[in-house]
Amino acid sequence: MTDRNIVSDHSHRFSDDRSPFIRYLRRHSPNSTQLMGIMTLVISGAILLLLTGVTVTVAVVGFIFIAPIVILTSPIWVPIGTLVFVLVAGFVSVCVSGLAAVAAVLWLYKYFKGLHPVGSDRVDYARSRIADTASHVKDYAWEYGGYFQSKVKDAAPGA
Repeated sequence: MTDRNIVSDHSHRFSDDRSPFIRYLRRHSPNSTQLMGIMTLVISGAILLLLTGVTVTVAVVGFIFIAPIVILTSPIWVPIGTLVFVLVAGFVSVCVSGLAAVAAVLWLYKYFKGLHPVGSDRVDYARSRIADTASHVKDYAWEYGGYFQSKVKDAAPGA
């Protein structure tokens, strides 16, 4: 009987809610869902860390074995790589230029059909400004061109 009292005495002492630390632990202890989530996170992290280590190791070992082959055959690969780069760059530039030309022709087609493509209002405004400026220049030349011609006649009356 005394052993039971001692055991119950110890269990009572550890289950006492008056201790602030025990109350804190009971309030903040995770439930089974949170515990499974933490375990899943730890296991997934460990697996990913292991896979990262394997990947880095394989990459370094592969580089150690492949680097001499690449260095020995570089006199072949550098000119081939340069040629391939120039060919690909030329092909891409021709394709981009072709697409730009097609887009410009399509825009002009829409503009002249009156479909108002994007930016047509700016083109119309610039065209009207150019036409107004040309008209003003023509009027100015007409007005002052006659003035200069009469001055020439005054300077040389017989001419």
